Amino acid sequence: MHPAIIFRILGILLMVFSLALLPPMIISVIYQDGALGAFAGALGINFAAGALCWYPVRKRHQDLKTRDGFVVTVLFWLVLALSGALPLMLAESPGLSFTDAFFESLSGWTTTGATVITGIDDLPQSILFYRQLLQWLGGMGIIVLAVAILPMLGIGGMQLYRAETPGPMKDSKLTPRITETAKTLWYIYLALTVACAIGFYLAGMSLFDAICHAFSTVAIGGFSTHDASIGFFDSPLIETVAIFFMIISAFNFALHFYAWRFKSIRHYFADPEVKTLLIVLLIAAVITFTTLVISKSYDPNEALRFGLFELVSIATTTGFATADFSLWPAFLPFLLFFLAFMGGCAGSTGGGLKVIRVLLVYKQGNREMKRLIHPNAIIPIRIGGRPIDDRVVEAVWGFFSVYLMLYMIMTILLLASGMDFVSAFSAVGACINNLGPGLGEVAANYAKISDFAKWVLSFAMLLGRLEIFTLLVLFTPAFWRQ
Repeated sequence: MHPAIIFRILGILLMVFSLALLPPMIISVIYQDGALGAFAGALGINFAAGALCWYPVRKRHQDLKTRDGFVVTVLFWLVLALSGALPLMLAESPGLSFTDAFFESLSGWTTTGATVITGIDDLPQSILFYRQLLQWLGGMGIIVLAVAILPMLGIGGMQLYRAETPGPMKDSKLTPRITETAKTLWYIYLALTVACAIGFYLAGMSLFDAICHAFSTVAIGGFSTHDASIGFFDSPLIETVAIFFMIISAFNFALHFYAWRFKSIRHYFADPEVKTLLIVLLIAAVITFTTLVISKSYDPNEALRFGLFELVSIATTTGFATADFSLWPAFLPFLLFFLAFMGGCAGSTGGGLKVIRVLLVYKQGNREMKRLIHPNAIIPIRIGGRPIDDRVVEAVWGFFSVYLMLYMIMTILLLASGMDFVSAFSAVGACINNLGPGLGEVAANYAKISDFAKWVLSFAMLLGRLEIFTLLVLFTPAFWRQ
């Protein structure tokens, strides 16, 4: 462990993040919304804190070890949430408490989209932009952005990339060098964001709303500049654009890289993870549409429009809304909510367990049933025609087991805080899967729950964003043993 190097990195990254407050300051000047002082104060505090961390150890140069990478990743997400909370506390509107501001900030950085703010339409334009920007920066991971510039500062970044990249296959790289990998990921991310913003603008959004919603769509975050979310615009065309980019952003970004490099989209349809995601969405869409029509909740056109949008939004863990799906009849609210447990593909900005893990769990269960019939048979698990090492399968089962245990513990804690079962169960699921909206008391927002519940859910959001083990490993004695 190298504390000096860790402080040096945190200081540099905190100073870099403080510069992200400049765009909201410009927005505040343009709209004269009265929040300029809050952002200026937050910028000064964050930059000064980063300088204090960096200056005493500025001349220390050492390579990061794996353990250092985990510590930096976890600490920086906590520091990001704390520093990102400052404008939300300092601004007269929304003027949040420390707990609410931390919750809102962490929800943005982790692209969860759970909010404690009501009256979003009345917020200053700069605050609205800032919330969306937090999600955009958190979408691909601020650490991946950082490793693109850390080598220029004499700091190796591979350990950070391995600790941060979502999904079970963490060591794959698009290019031979980690710096080029990080840059490539961000170029793709930026290109998708620009394309999404143009799509929203051409579909009828204002330029401000188009940019803001592109930030949260590609990040699969779900924050909006309006209380009614995408439903505010009441536009089938805007909803179609959102559906397209939510699905695209739920794909593994490596596939987007190959599409750009080889000028072909055939590999999308050959990828087993993408095929699984699309098949599940198609089956769920048929069920949702049929149920909404039979129950006479909507006419067929509205059932297709609202059903498909809510399905894609919840299943990809984005969390946008055009209707309150929690009020839909029969089992539909739970069907859509449970789809978020699968989430997006590994290597995407989506949350959830990831499609590849769910697919491996299914195949492992299928293999065990075959072994009951043929006890001596050697039955490999294959994904896309390739055999999967049993070590990977064991890791997935370990992840799934710990996920369930933590889910149960946090649900019990929320029940102890006074929440009803549906609200507690869905709140934990919405936060650990980085979804946002839940059921019951947390269907619209999280403003009414207790501070204790918000801290528990903040821990859940961090667990989900860092894929559980990256955070939990810090609590093991073996990690700290020399």
